Amino acid sequence: MNKRQIFDQVSDMEKQIGELYEQLGDLKGKLAEMLEENHRLAMENHHLRNRLDSNIEQEESSKQKKKAEVPGEGYDNLARIYEEGFHICNIHFGSPRQDEDCLFCLEFLNKAK
Repeated sequence: MNKRQIFDQVSDMEKQIGELYEQLGDLKGKLAEMLEENHRLAMENHHLRNRLDSNIEQEESSKQKKKAEVPGEGYDNLARIYEEGFHICNIHFGSPRQDEDCLFCLEFLNKAK
């Protein structure tokens, strides 16, 4: 091999190394972008999970409140006693009602709902 061929081979290798270096730089840039996007998506996912968890907790607490707000057996019994003609208010409890409605009893029934 003569000196010219060796020089040409070294020049070709240098050119190939330069191209590889460029490709490596491009890959490094793409990897950095992917890592940034991955971090951004992980943070977004974390925030969405927190929001979802808080929404679920709010729904559960509102369901419990609704269950607590539903009149129960005691309310039904008081309403039945009132309809049978007896007072359920604290002023005249258990005494017979006249034909007219008692505002205190009605207010008590409305509060119990």
